[in-house]
Amino acid sequence: MSRKAKVNFDQAFDRLMLQEGGYVNNPADPGGETKWGISKRSYPDLNIRELTRDQAKEIYLRDFWQHINGEALFDGVAYQAFDFAVNSGIQTAIRALQRAVGVADDGNWGPVSAEAAASTSESDAIMRLNAERLDFMTRLRAWSSFSRGWARRIASNLRYEAQDS
Repeated sequence: MSRKAKVNFDQAFDRLMLQEGGYVNNPADPGGETKWGISKRSYPDLNIRELTRDQAKEIYLRDFWQHINGEALFDGVAYQAFDFAVNSGIQTAIRALQRAVGVADDGNWGPVSAEAAASTSESDAIMRLNAERLDFMTRLRAWSSFSRGWARRIASNLRYEAQDS
């Protein structure tokens, strides 16, 4: 069973922009130079400083939302997985979502993963995904520098869960 997400890409992107902002180049950030959440580390050939919001939106649709199959996931799960993918990488988010829905975390979102996601309650998937996310983040070297912001981001996302499920 698959369900089209009420949280469509445009809504997810607008939410994401409340977390991701303008240009930063924090030496403690492993992504390096970043704007709208798009990092130089991930897009080395992109002029990050000149990146527009619309260009970032195109990148997020093509390289993130479509890879997590956002339109087919339950409402709240779609946004949670999208935000996780942006914050920590697509493969990391997909593997965590696979663990959250109880399938092998091979990083390939196929029919087995999709069926498991559809048969897991939305709230259970969101809670498990955020547990996986927190567990992952606490193991990062950058946790000591960014933990407060990351924890607040996840807390904000959990508030969305109440709206979306």
